[in-house]
Amino acid sequence: MNGRTVLERFPAGGPRGSWPAEEFARARRLEGLPAEVVMDLATDMFLVIVRGGDGGAHAAAWGPVPRP
Repeated sequence: MNGRTVLERFPAGGPRGSWPAEEFARARRLEGLPAEVVMDLATDMFLVIVRGGDGGAHAAAWGPVPRP
């Protein structure tokens, strides 16, 4: 495990680029989660993540997003 929880995935090739991921991360930050957007080059996806155990119970409620 790499110490992160993936909250959501967004395709990098979408017409709006990273904006949907950034908007989702901002909404999670407003809820108190330290969400951030990273790029997964292997899958060409923007990931909204919470690093380490910083997400607490709230991140666990979202749970990890399974890979397709």
